[in-house]
Amino acid sequence: MTEQRSPRRLIAVFESPVAEMLFRFGVELGFSTVLVEPDPTRLAGTPRPHGDTFVGDLVAAGPDEHTDILLTDHHRSEAEIGALLKEALSGQSRWIGILGNPRAEGPHVAALRELAVPEDRIGRVHRPVGLNIGSRTPAEIAVATLAGLIADRNGRPGGFEF
Repeated sequence: MTEQRSPRRLIAVFESPVAEMLFRFGVELGFSTVLVEPDPTRLAGTPRPHGDTFVGDLVAAGPDEHTDILLTDHHRSEAEIGALLKEALSGQSRWIGILGNPRAEGPHVAALRELAVPEDRIGRVHRPVGLNIGSRTPAEIAVATLAGLIADRNGRPGGFEF
């Protein structure tokens, strides 16, 4: 008898090369993928063969306790990042993260404090995300992130320690 697993959902917030790679690889790893992009002008271009797209509305994407949410562009405005993370933190998603350089405090911290989000809620936002494999390209970042999500979901530390 096989173990029954909860459905996996990955919501990538912001159209980006990393989001495209997350969707390309994520579908092969059993994730149902969703893109949330607040700016509809950024959606023009190539078709997205994997996942659904919602313009500007994280709530419409329906995050629940089986959902991982990742903000894939830390270069957006602090106000936009803060509002979206506050919205994500008010829901019941399993995991929330934002890409960024691990050597600097992310712009989300000040933005969430400005929005009066309590420190324990801010602490739910993971940064850095994924496994530390020295990833640099969008494909490498997606692989590291997906591997980290799978390890976290399975209660494993990731890496080579067993």
